[in-house]
Amino acid sequence: MNLDPHAVLAILAMALATYLTRVGGLWLLKLANVKGRTRVALDAVPPAVLMAVIAPTVFATGPAETIASGITLVAAFRLPLLAAVGIGVASVVVLRLLLG
Repeated sequence: MNLDPHAVLAILAMALATYLTRVGGLWLLKLANVKGRTRVALDAVPPAVLMAVIAPTVFATGPAETIASGITLVAAFRLPLLAAVGIGVASVVVLRLLLG
């Protein structure tokens, strides 16, 4: 297998850009005094992003995935994001076993 140096460079550049975007956002957020409605809006972003990733699965797959998406939605509003993802994955596995 040959590695194209341009492809490797492009991957590394994209990884660096992604990292700097995330770190830059956290750094800017530390400088801002976020209160009230803005804090509530920012707290709603992780569940919204999770559902944006999951939504295509709800409409393009079977009943196990659709039910698991609903379970994940409820979990995302009540639990931390990582726990909601874990519950979603576990529920789709169990539902696939039960529903076939």
